Amino acid sequence: MLTGLPLLLAIAAAVLFLILSSSRLKWHPFFGLLLAATGLGLIIGLDLPKVISLLKDGFGGLIGSVGLLIVLGSIIGVALERSGAARRIADLLIGGGGNIGLRLVVLGAVISIPVFCDSGFIILAGLLPALALRAGGKVAPLALSLAGGLYLTHTLIPPTPGPLAAAANLGADEFIGTIMLLGAIISLPVIFVTWKAAGWFGDKIKALPPVSPEEDNSALPSLFQSLLPLLIPILLIALGSILKLATNGQGITAYILWLCEPTVALALGCIPALLLPSAVSKTSWIGDGLSLAGPILIITGLGGAFGAVLKASSLASDVAGWVGNEPLSGTALLCLGWAVAALMKSAQGSSTGALVISSGIIAPLLPLAGFASATDLALMTLAIGGGAMTISHANDSYFWVVTRFSGIEVADAYRSYTPLTAVMGITVLVAVLVISVVV
Repeated sequence: MLTGLPLLLAIAAAVLFLILSSSRLKWHPFFGLLLAATGLGLIIGLDLPKVISLLKDGFGGLIGSVGLLIVLGSIIGVALERSGAARRIADLLIGGGGNIGLRLVVLGAVISIPVFCDSGFIILAGLLPALALRAGGKVAPLALSLAGGLYLTHTLIPPTPGPLAAAANLGADEFIGTIMLLGAIISLPVIFVTWKAAGWFGDKIKALPPVSPEEDNSALPSLFQSLLPLLIPILLIALGSILKLATNGQGITAYILWLCEPTVALALGCIPALLLPSAVSKTSWIGDGLSLAGPILIITGLGGAFGAVLKASSLASDVAGWVGNEPLSGTALLCLGWAVAALMKSAQGSSTGALVISSGIIAPLLPLAGFASATDLALMTLAIGGGAMTISHANDSYFWVVTRFSGIEVADAYRSYTPLTAVMGITVLVAVLVISVVV
């Protein structure tokens, strides 16, 4: 079996192939991941039946861990979008008063937990001209604030598919509540930095959003109806994390913990989501949610297959041999996870793809730094999430959504939105490292 430097070169070649297949050859990530995983397995010395077995196990294992979560989260997101509940939540968070840029960052961070950042920006961009008029300022800083807030939780906090898939790859799928809690804590300084950076970058450019027709706000669901699909799963998952720490999980607590499992919690959140008022059939919401989840499930599963091949290699033992008797520094491993994800994101554009592939690469190295606890694995998931937002440019579909719906010229977006994502990603890494030292 291939070991040492030749193994590293083979892995680097597989990653380079993944990047080129999507960015240069314009292949669908499905074929790129499938060929990269198969080719890497054969090159490192595994026979074809073993490679196929690893692909099936890796694909099925990851889908089994997060598949239902992705589907249920997608259905909730579609329901909030189509019913107008997302706009109702926006009205709550924006409200009146000053600091509209800060409010927009917070709004984006909340909305993007169940709703994909692309959809969230399209839904909310129509608010920007009126908000700029209210604030007596420019549109561009507000557009960047909204874009940054949506982007933040898209890569950090479950039930967004990318963090879910990364958690499963790293063996942290049992610690979703811990990831959500630490992700929320880390998001606080990032929200402040995003607000300030968006204002600074935005003051230097112009934005002319397309005019949106006035909407009939009387048709929107009530605030309570709008919040319930979000609050039920978030509160249940948080309660489960607290009970696991504070109790032995016996007796009645075991039944409560069952309700607090992320899959059950999201399923319960789907009930009020599908009860939101709408003039169209709710069946279409479910169908659209499944359509949205399908491609993500395929890419996520193939990312798991790629990770399974890496785990079957001698990568972990080789690195252990290079390190010697000294344990690998946790700080170094967190920085490595961030850097690999940043490379993948910048090269191939997809934050979800960067999360899946990078977590598969890092997973075999976790024992070398003694990463096994809920906190360690959660911080690694968040470090990779921070890298997966660094940096967004022309190969990222969200980059084009932001430019199109904010009216920011592409050249100006490279001078504002792209460096904003770099600042955000670096801030996430710093926050993760600080927490890793404190905890």
